[in-house]
Amino acid sequence: MMKLIGAVFILIATTWAGFEASRHLTERPRQLRQLKSALQSLEAEIMYGHTPLHEASRRLSAQLSKPLSWFFESFAKKLTDSETTVKEAWEESLKEIWKMTAFKQGEFEIMKQFGETLGRHDRLSQQKQIMLTLSHLEREEADAHDRQVKYERMVKSLGFLSGLLLIILLM
Repeated sequence: MMKLIGAVFILIATTWAGFEASRHLTERPRQLRQLKSALQSLEAEIMYGHTPLHEASRRLSAQLSKPLSWFFESFAKKLTDSETTVKEAWEESLKEIWKMTAFKQGEFEIMKQFGETLGRHDRLSQQKQIMLTLSHLEREEADAHDRQVKYERMVKSLGFLSGLLLIILLM
């Protein structure tokens, strides 16, 4: 009886681990779409609304879901509360929330590069930088989607099957 209960726990734990890993694969393309949408909104605020960066970021944080809302909230707070450059505020905010996202190193580099140009150019150059960043994120999203399609079912199955293997080895 105890062996059976133990086997069930092992199977539940490994299956859960597989589904958790799979969720990460699903989360990345979703967060990338959200990030692209946020940058498009930022572009509209800068180009047509003539909105200051801290105000545009604050508005974005209210529209987005976590963890991206935390990023823009932190960025807006750093711009208004401390004597820092836009680049430093962007980078610090990026580092703060990075662990909470499903993003990979590629997205970090793209966003870091974007932060280096943010607020340094006239509206037209800024718009070009946003477009460039969006095209890079588009490429990353396609990669994330491919990975999701390719590995999502496999990771779920692997969790379950590794649990079965463990049970067989322990019996």
